[in-house]
Amino acid sequence: MKQRTPVFVNILIITVLLVIFYYLFVQSYSFLTSPYFWGTVVISAILAYIHSAIGDLIENNKFKKLSAEEKSAYLAEKKVPYFTRLYAAAFKKQSDTEEKDILIDHGFDGIMELDNQLPKWWVGLFYFGTVFCIVYICAYSFTDFAHPLSEYDQEYKTQEAAIAKYLAEQPPVTIESAKFSEDNIAAGEEIFKTNCVSCHSDGGRGGIGPNLTDNFWHNQPEKTLFKNVFHVVENGVTGTAMQAWGKNGVLTGSDIEKVAAYVYSINQMKKPITPAEGGAPPYGDEAHWEKQ
Repeated sequence: MKQRTPVFVNILIITVLLVIFYYLFVQSYSFLTSPYFWGTVVISAILAYIHSAIGDLIENNKFKKLSAEEKSAYLAEKKVPYFTRLYAAAFKKQSDTEEKDILIDHGFDGIMELDNQLPKWWVGLFYFGTVFCIVYICAYSFTDFAHPLSEYDQEYKTQEAAIAKYLAEQPPVTIESAKFSEDNIAAGEEIFKTNCVSCHSDGGRGGIGPNLTDNFWHNQPEKTLFKNVFHVVENGVTGTAMQAWGKNGVLTGSDIEKVAAYVYSINQMKKPITPAEGGAPPYGDEAHWEKQ
């Protein structure tokens, strides 16, 4: 008569399986705080105890039918701890007598074949993998679990929320705290295209507004080019079409920092667009900017 698995081991296995199955369908560990999950665990534990009690009744009935020798062997085996028996069953080596009993009557080149049973750990992993595969396919087919597009959307929303929170908690960018960064050039170009090309044309070549790529500037309130652009965009120029984008609330300090980085890049990191190349003629005085 085989020894049965202790009820606490069955409950542990059931709990682990419930965690896996819940995670596949909920896609987060938030269910660990749910009373429904723990209610399921409790009900499963009660059912496991009932199953164990029924098994005890059946085992007692079978035990009565055993011979005295079989009863003695069974009781001796039962005294061995469960995990010791489990380890021995998974890794024990047959004796010479046992090998003779399972020897298959054919071989090759002196090598004989034994009719061994598959290891219990292997069989257990096989059944677990089969059940997990079925559950996984169901979760994939009928929920958003493991769908890359759904996961991307969720991650994107999470990142957007994190960025919004970060920006909300950061102090506003001012002319004192603003710094040039090449990382801001691309974003500044997009803001420039949205708000500035109507006057300064594509690439800052100038049109209604002055050419931003040469070294002549009508307004030079600051000593460095980057700070000067920030100042002009934030405060505007009285008597011209250049509005105070920052003071009017159209652009934030962070936006102005990016636009200033873009204007700085087309003025200092690229060749000027001359009138012969379609640029506006020089307007204002030649600037002598301090280095950043």
